[in-house]
Amino acid sequence: MPAALHRLLIRLVVAGLLVSAGVRVGHVQAPPTFASRVAQLSEPGGYFDTDNLISNERSYLHVVPALRDPELAGGAYIGVGPDQNFSYIAQLKPNIAFIVDLRRDNLLLHLIFKALFSLSETRVDYLTLLFGRAAPAQLADWRRADLDHIIAHVEGPRLADPAITQLRARVDAKIKSFGLPLSDEDLATIDRFHRRFISAGLPLKFQTIGRQPQSYYPTYRDLLVETDRQKQRRNFLASEDDFQFVRSLQQRDLVVPVVGDLAGPSAIAAIARLMTARGDRLSAFYASNVEFYLFGSGKFPLFVENLRRLPRTSRSLIVRSVFGGLGQSAPGYYSSSLVQPVDELLQGYAAGRFRGYPELTVSR
Repeated sequence: MPAALHRLLIRLVVAGLLVSAGVRVGHVQAPPTFASRVAQLSEPGGYFDTDNLISNERSYLHVVPALRDPELAGGAYIGVGPDQNFSYIAQLKPNIAFIVDLRRDNLLLHLIFKALFSLSETRVDYLTLLFGRAAPAQLADWRRADLDHIIAHVEGPRLADPAITQLRARVDAKIKSFGLPLSDEDLATIDRFHRRFISAGLPLKFQTIGRQPQSYYPTYRDLLVETDRQKQRRNFLASEDDFQFVRSLQQRDLVVPVVGDLAGPSAIAAIARLMTARGDRLSAFYASNVEFYLFGSGKFPLFVENLRRLPRTSRSLIVRSVFGGLGQSAPGYYSSSLVQPVDELLQGYAAGRFRGYPELTVSR
């Protein structure tokens, strides 16, 4: 028998054995990439009239003592909005995190954050890249620096225009390496967002389109130095260990930005299926004040149904923020941040106890 024919027969026999054993030749599923996972989980985007580059919830850390429950560690985290999520992630220590937002712009913002985590080794590194400031000498020594010392450095002069152009090119190159398809409009939005951080510096505030920031909105600096109710600084940049935990998740593609409506038809359902496949249970779901808008649009029941789909435990929490005096805000705070067991919300809604937004805002 010719050698070539002999080799062909061997390959055919091996292929037959693999098929008979249940192996689908040529259909071995590759592990998901960051880009494919974002695409698989996301829905078409929607519109909201804020830029949401930073939070307007000064009270966001008041819930941290509840999040530090050891029984919540190691699960899955879901949240909305910009980087206040990282502070919750740092306290919860989840195995995976999903940042779900109606606006595609929030996905683009989180690509900036992901790039900066990739390009940074320490907190001061991260903040100087975010705000376009010069990195200090002896970066390793800054791992032990307190937050006030880091803030003082970042409040220094911004880089000259040529250096900012180089910085923007580095960040864009890193973002493109993540593999997501990005249009020219997407890249222009990313550039605009990053330059807003650079031009405004630490006084940057949340902004509603067409309206000046309100006097009670916190600045980025305010959010950095904010404390929990026990007067402990809990921003993810207040501790090198907390920063490094979030960075490690980012480096392993385990902080997944998703375009989706919390009451939408597929994003939360897809996350629920992925959590089930991974064996994860919900640790916390940070909804901000999205429930207010869901009640207003009549979509709150759809959100409840999505929440029911998520694998959870009796200790899984929902974290919400309320404004304008609801929720018994602490003195000096316009917002109030609250936690509630997810099961309490679901069971209470089924029993008819939560039929309006104000009923959700009672301090717990």
